[in-house]
Amino acid sequence: MTDQTPYIRPDMKGFLDMMAAVNGPKLADMTLEEARASYQAMHNIADRPARALPVIRDFACPGPNGDIPLRMYDARETRDAASPVVMFFHGGGFVIGDLDTHHALCTEIAGLIDLPLVAVHYARAPEAPFPAAILDCEAATRWVAGSPAELERQASGIITIGDSAGGNATVVVSQMLSANPAAVPVVLQVPIFPLVADANGSESMAGFSEGFLLTADTMGFFDAAYAADRADPRGFPILSDHSSAPPTIVVTASLDPIRDSGREYAKALVDAGRDVVFLEMRGVTHSFTNLRQAVPSTQADLERIIAAMQFMLANPA
Repeated sequence: MTDQTPYIRPDMKGFLDMMAAVNGPKLADMTLEEARASYQAMHNIADRPARALPVIRDFACPGPNGDIPLRMYDARETRDAASPVVMFFHGGGFVIGDLDTHHALCTEIAGLIDLPLVAVHYARAPEAPFPAAILDCEAATRWVAGSPAELERQASGIITIGDSAGGNATVVVSQMLSANPAAVPVVLQVPIFPLVADANGSESMAGFSEGFLLTADTMGFFDAAYAADRADPRGFPILSDHSSAPPTIVVTASLDPIRDSGREYAKALVDAGRDVVFLEMRGVTHSFTNLRQAVPSTQADLERIIAAMQFMLANPA
């Protein structure tokens, strides 16, 4: 049974009404270049401006198919002691996101958590379909875990975090590093409105796949481009074993068509006896972390996520 009268926050409703009034072309009807430009344009309008940080630096690391662009953020110019390093994997269906679409969000996370953050620009579909993005995310995380000189920081552990497709990568990379450890362990994973399990046929897909920002057409566009193997845990990590999952914060949005995927993953972690904090942000849609200017209440949602991260890091299992 689907939600009949779902709660929508007033500022979220105002944004959805504005988007409906614009009545622009659907993402699935755009060229690839137009879709990527549209995603950037939406974030430019909807997200808060980037924070000024003392360290914002671009570099690259070796990957399975060439260098992987990275961007490091830090609220401190230098760090004398080793600390966890946050690995951020951007959303966009593995198709349309990049370092710039999530730049403002990364500055905010780095500023709030006060840890070095490295954002990864993985190879995107359709030019590089599944599993290219995941292999890049894994390679970048292993490289950072080894505290390379380019990082100018000593990693004591890894925190994986990402939104949507990046939430998928967050879980998959943690699983890959559990099976084949890197130089330092994953100490926390934070999948934000992630696609972990196939959302087709779910209650949330039935209730929110039209009119709530992320649509069925857009998901079909991403799915066809990325072409993940539905039997491969690297595509749908719910299929994997969860008995060695790191401490986890699962974040969902109540008006998200893939909400139930995140709920299913949180339940799988509980069933496996793992430490998990489950946060469902009520009255907001998919991508709420990039709507903090247009939907001001979502800044507090991001701050709740950061507070949960600080709690989990201060109280290790």
